[in-house]
Amino acid sequence: MKTLKEIQRKLKEKRSLRLLLKSITGLILFGIISVVVLFSLVYFEVFGKLPNKEELTSIINEEASLIYSSDEVIIGKVFAENRTNVQLEQIPNHLKEALIATEDKRFYSHNGYDGQSYVRVFFRSILLQDASGGGGSTITQQLIKNLYGRQYHGFLSMPINKIKELIIASRMEKLYSKDEILLLYLNSVPFGENNFGIESAANRFFNKSVNKLNIEESAVLVGMLKANTYYNPRLNPENAKKRRNTVLQLMNSEAYLSNKVSDSLQKLPITLNYHNLDINTTAGYFTYQVKKKVRRKKLRSL
Repeated sequence: MKTLKEIQRKLKEKRSLRLLLKSITGLILFGIISVVVLFSLVYFEVFGKLPNKEELTSIINEEASLIYSSDEVIIGKVFAENRTNVQLEQIPNHLKEALIATEDKRFYSHNGYDGQSYVRVFFRSILLQDASGGGGSTITQQLIKNLYGRQYHGFLSMPINKIKELIIASRMEKLYSKDEILLLYLNSVPFGENNFGIESAANRFFNKSVNKLNIEESAVLVGMLKANTYYNPRLNPENAKKRRNTVLQLMNSEAYLSNKVSDSLQKLPITLNYHNLDINTTAGYFTYQVKKKVRRKKLRSL
């Protein structure tokens, strides 16, 4: 027979367990209610205005003005952001595949946000503190961040900005096709060195237009999106090569590349044809005078 002390100990353990379960349940309910309240406050624009349908359908990426010589060779650029927009038909399939495999493998199946990624981030990145767990932002959400930036809201900055991006991304997916979103993203994304958009990056690092990129060159540029200085192939070639090979492996995992092709491409060196008009130009004085006149004219129009 159980002694009185044993019975009391068992009852105490059960009470402790019930209290613990109540506390955990209370914390979970509090967390859910907090998220719902915060989401509602963001949705109703308490933390700042969200772009409406008209603003989302009139997105324009500012382009650089090109300076041509008499024989139609580009000898300089005038820009606030060094960008040359391209059309969808100029984007090679392997570039789109590299981007999707690396940044958002469920891009064609979600509606702007990826619930599976949020679960992964919660368990791996937050609970397990796994730095390799990755982020939860889709390509559409990254596009929103590129276009509208992020605002400071104190210690709530991260959740508020994430919720904003989720809401805007969901709205954008109703207005644009998936390929149109890919194009907006590739035309807006920064590559460092004051380069914006895939065309400017292709010209800077490989001295060619985006439609001329080969698979391994596309993988280099997509790899830069994770950290465009650390994986800059001119400044950090070893880092860039490792990241390029990671992109090629991800393309293989998503069946965009066969094992044989992926393995052979990973063995190749990165061959740059670096082309920077601000440094390598034979018409420096002329382009300087053109830029000065353009800036003067712009100031007069203000």
